[in-house]
Amino acid sequence: MKITVDKDKCIGCGACTALAAKTFRLGDDGKAEVIEPAKDSLEEINNTAESCPVEAIKIKS
Repeated sequence: MKITVDKDKCIGCGACTALAAKTFRLGDDGKAEVIEPAKDSLEEINNTAESCPVEAIKIKS
């Protein structure tokens, strides 16, 4: 599984860090970034991607 965050779309709202704190964090630029390896469940990560208000999180198998 490959998780990416489109930094151009990300607005740094923090929803991803609240929903999947073992997979996402806010970087020094205030934008989301992926923590490798992701430690949240696939279901939590999928829910987080769906909850992103600007659809910046992408998951590829």
